[in-house]
Amino acid sequence: MSDVWRDPSARVEDRVTDLVARMTLGEKVAQLSGVWGVDPEVGDMAPMLRDAMGPDLSWEEVIADGLGQLTRPFGTEPVEPVEGLRALAERQRQVMAANRFGIPAQVHEECLTGLAAWRATVYPSPLCWAASFDPALVQEMGARIGASMRSLGVHQGLAPVLDVVRDLRWGRVEETMGEDPFLVGLIGGAYVRGVESAGVVATLKHFAGYSASRAARNLAPVGIGPRELADVILPPFEMALRAGARSVMNSYTDTDGVPAASDRTLLTTLLRDTYGFTGTVVADYFSIAFLRTLHHVADTNQEAARLALEAGIDVELPSPNAYGDPLLAGIEDSSIDEKLVDRALARVLRQKCELGLLDPGWEPTEADEVDLDGPGSRQVALELARRSVVLLANDGALPLRARSRLAVVGPRADTYQAMLGCYSFPMHVLVHYEGVERGLEIRTLREALADSHDVTYALGCPVLDGTDEQIAEAVAAAAQADVCVVALGDQAGLFGNGTSGEGCDVADLRLPGRQDELLEALIATGTPVVAVLLVGRPYDLSRHAPDLAAIVCGFFPGEEGAQALSDVLTGRVDPSGRLPVSFPGAGSTQPSTYLASALGQRSEVTNVDPTALFPFGHGLSYAPATWGPVTSTTGPRWDVDGVTRLSVELGNEADRLVSEVVQVYLHDVSASVVRPVRQLIGAARVDLEPGQRRRVTFDLHADLTSFTARDLLRVVETGAVELHIGASSADIRSTLSLELTGAARHVDGDRVLEPVITITEV
Repeated sequence: MSDVWRDPSARVEDRVTDLVARMTLGEKVAQLSGVWGVDPEVGDMAPMLRDAMGPDLSWEEVIADGLGQLTRPFGTEPVEPVEGLRALAERQRQVMAANRFGIPAQVHEECLTGLAAWRATVYPSPLCWAASFDPALVQEMGARIGASMRSLGVHQGLAPVLDVVRDLRWGRVEETMGEDPFLVGLIGGAYVRGVESAGVVATLKHFAGYSASRAARNLAPVGIGPRELADVILPPFEMALRAGARSVMNSYTDTDGVPAASDRTLLTTLLRDTYGFTGTVVADYFSIAFLRTLHHVADTNQEAARLALEAGIDVELPSPNAYGDPLLAGIEDSSIDEKLVDRALARVLRQKCELGLLDPGWEPTEADEVDLDGPGSRQVALELARRSVVLLANDGALPLRARSRLAVVGPRADTYQAMLGCYSFPMHVLVHYEGVERGLEIRTLREALADSHDVTYALGCPVLDGTDEQIAEAVAAAAQADVCVVALGDQAGLFGNGTSGEGCDVADLRLPGRQDELLEALIATGTPVVAVLLVGRPYDLSRHAPDLAAIVCGFFPGEEGAQALSDVLTGRVDPSGRLPVSFPGAGSTQPSTYLASALGQRSEVTNVDPTALFPFGHGLSYAPATWGPVTSTTGPRWDVDGVTRLSVELGNEADRLVSEVVQVYLHDVSASVVRPVRQLIGAARVDLEPGQRRRVTFDLHADLTSFTARDLLRVVETGAVELHIGASSADIRSTLSLELTGAARHVDGDRVLEPVITITEV
């Protein structure tokens, strides 16, 4: 075969080098951006959308020299899967026919809660993934999402979100996996392994610091120091890169005055030189143009293109604002080095080569039948939702007695939207298409509870606003019931069209609208009130929590969420979720996470108490596991380059399946810099059949104690540490005192990031 680039048996690097050498400048630049065909009727999907779509060119002009990516062909409007597949196949043929080399476009879609396409399974939100503490189940979900994408000819998914929550007021808390970097990395890495196992490129976002914006405002400046960046924000990205992610998306924000989209230290020095990343860096939508329009570090899109290329962004999404004519003009006037284009192009073509898109005979995917929401997927969605439901408090009102009279009230009680986050297809896209059916069976909590109970329903109040008469109707229903189940929470939306979601930040953590008032009125009836929270963030419940019979948190549990909640409320399933984010105490002071130093804890020198109402890792059960003693077989000495082993036995004395999440926290007794009082370094979910006993063993490498020292190098220091083993960050069952011995040791990107966990029968 004369053309090396066409030979699948040749080395990938040789194929890429051969093809780059054959391409004209126009053909090279064409591979560095996507194109997004947005329906003019829904062009208000996001602010600035119309002004940031790139040049108004015909389809034929766009693909004349080839095309790097196709943006969201299924995730922009409701498309019947088979019809969409056929339309995509035809577009791919047109792309291939239009360029000299017959190279197809790489296709990407959103996939945060499943493939964001009409009729595709809507899985629980990422907060639910983390609440499950079940990476194996999350990996299975990721594999199914990847398989759905592959079945439609989609090559890349824009997930997971690895931003660590720093302030609960941020609208995108619902898209995250919580406030602990280890948990975010553990669950995010599992998702990546699942998606990548299907041959689909997972995209890590948002690199880096997005969630640490000042005052929790979306796309606001970030003012954190290098130690917080290194020890809190970056570890999940390291863990997910180790899991095999092949793409990274930049953050919108600027950190200490440098926008991520133009930060060479972040996108090249750290990501590629330190972490060894070899995949593609794709721009978050419009972020290259934002260097000019929002950050004001570029006068023109040509200058923005230069800054982004120099920093290390390979692909502009969703459409070419800068990586089109402005980039070509910059090369022609020598203000942009063509070598930067060649560098980005090589990465793009390498990925296309890995995906088989450069192989001779490649044909677009076609099928006569596609099922994006099969029984297997719905079962995984149900099991993950069940495992993510968190029982926060219970005075014995739960589980509900069979056939008891229930008043099911509240703004989230009888709407399927209560189960869905802002990046689910129904809430992200379908809301712009009035009258189009949702395409999925999604029950409401009222419907699910009516299967087993006598239910009276009243709205009480909408998520926002409402009338006195609506509250009075709910109070009347509660007064006549054995138990009142009130479903409270958020309306997911985008850019102010909801109470949670991208661009839906809040000034405080009071329940939205009149929901707090509704809750107070229901409690006053004297009927036991069970609060079910369907939320995108924790809220301040401190005033009413002592008077509630029970509190259950579901976050946004997906299309099977109502069934999962009903299963937990009625006792068919034992609650086993654990909080990935703390619920704030009185006053809802922010920012505040459990990862606080001693100065960040309650003290006698301030009247503001940051103690959480429900702490990170918290979750109750109807039948708690019994804990045996924690033992260590390696003794009190822990070599700075060695492993310590600890074990704990758990038993189930109940007549039902129960689960426990054993959590291991590090407490550094004395360090060269201020450290969190307690930080998660290991967690294991243990399922126990009735009468069963199991032992969970953690092999913990000393690298897990490392942190960024004063010289900004990561170090394992010698000295006393403690391992706190318990059922939450505030429920410690045992403490092991250890001494790190040897000489202080610097560690790098090859350090151990996770413990080795073994679960055996006793």
